[in-house]
Amino acid sequence: MARRRNRFRAGIALLTVVALAFGLILWRWEAGRTAALPRQAEQDRVTLRFTYWGSVEEKKAIENALARFTKEYPWIAVDPIQLPNSDYNTKIMAMSASNEEPDIGYMTTELGEAFARQGKFLNLYELLERDKELKKEDFLDYLWYKSSPGFAWGISTAAESFGLYYRKDLLEEAGVLPPPARAEEAWDWDRFIHEARKLTLDRSGRNALDPGFDKNHIARYGVMFETWSEPLNNFIFGNGGDWVSSDGTRFTLNEPEAAEAIQKLAELVNVYHVAPSPYESKSLPAMSIALQSGLAAMIVDGQWTNLDLGKAKVDYDIGVLPKLKRSITVGLSGATVLFSSSKHPQEAWLLYKWLSDPSKAINLYADGLWMPVLKKWYTDPELAAEWVNANPAAHPPGFKDAMMRQLLENGMPGVGYYLRNQADIYPAVTEGLLPVWQGEKTAQDALDDIAKQVSGLFVQK
Repeated sequence: MARRRNRFRAGIALLTVVALAFGLILWRWEAGRTAALPRQAEQDRVTLRFTYWGSVEEKKAIENALARFTKEYPWIAVDPIQLPNSDYNTKIMAMSASNEEPDIGYMTTELGEAFARQGKFLNLYELLERDKELKKEDFLDYLWYKSSPGFAWGISTAAESFGLYYRKDLLEEAGVLPPPARAEEAWDWDRFIHEARKLTLDRSGRNALDPGFDKNHIARYGVMFETWSEPLNNFIFGNGGDWVSSDGTRFTLNEPEAAEAIQKLAELVNVYHVAPSPYESKSLPAMSIALQSGLAAMIVDGQWTNLDLGKAKVDYDIGVLPKLKRSITVGLSGATVLFSSSKHPQEAWLLYKWLSDPSKAINLYADGLWMPVLKKWYTDPELAAEWVNANPAAHPPGFKDAMMRQLLENGMPGVGYYLRNQADIYPAVTEGLLPVWQGEKTAQDALDDIAKQVSGLFVQK
């Protein structure tokens, strides 16, 4: 028995020695393998610089999406650089001049058009041709920014459009029925003015229909709108006007249809006193905050404002815009571009694909910031429900008709997709229209002056 125990003990000892030896070999192999991994990972690791603009809530949404991206692709780091909206072009031009261009980023259409002429962007059509997952036909049709039929220097960051946002409680208090969410039922211009007057209050609580209304001391405006190009175009296009002729060779913003639309908007400020002028707006908060705080009962604003209103839990809804000749909405968005100077174009394209796919970055869509650029997220009811129904606070009942349906059925591409020499024309129009908003000039006179100023930018064929 003792001999058996001794043999057993000897066997155990031998197995122990073998196990230790094997463990030492395995440890050395694993240690060598592990030591090699950081060097390999460091060599293959890619960092993308991504520039963008937006509100505090947009910053949170973007950073959340980027965190998901880097978790899915751990060898790709993203350095997000948020630049101020008002100073974005200046900052990007400085980065470009210093040879510090990002790999991928937002781009304004006016700077994008200029940069495209300098060859600063990759052709997105070529990237799509090589992509095994996406094709051009998967996207909404109007989204492309092109320098020629075969060269897309940018694509819309998101699908976006305009609507008439309103505080439900303020309309109810004033006895105003909500604006319709369908274009075929849209308010005509006279009805819109009448309801805006009922909603506008002076500091004594009298509305703008009251003979005693004090237009010099307004406590709440019936409506607010901005005077940059695309908000105006909702009404210019809806009245049959445009900035340029169909062949792009002639400035047409001074033709009667466009001039009439701008004049009617100016009358909201100077005749009916239901909207602030650009000068007065400088002393007011941003429109979404004005709606939240009750400084405005309605605002003409873009789809992106759903993010801030939803986060603030405002009791609001959306109607289609009032019509002159017809109710339309402008489809617009800043561009997303890939810089030709990038050392990592494939990874940058991978990031764009991630951000444009709601299944990958659902919060950007469900929280109200963006609408998808891919058609199937509108036409497939199950996919549409994933982003529209996920967050009712950011997609109130009117959203499907006033935003989604309106864009698909009555959307018109913004002028940024086709206007040339934007960097020169936009400032001329903005500055030239200031006397109109102040009631010092008629729209027709101001636009005729602008036409003389910019006519040299158009090539006659």
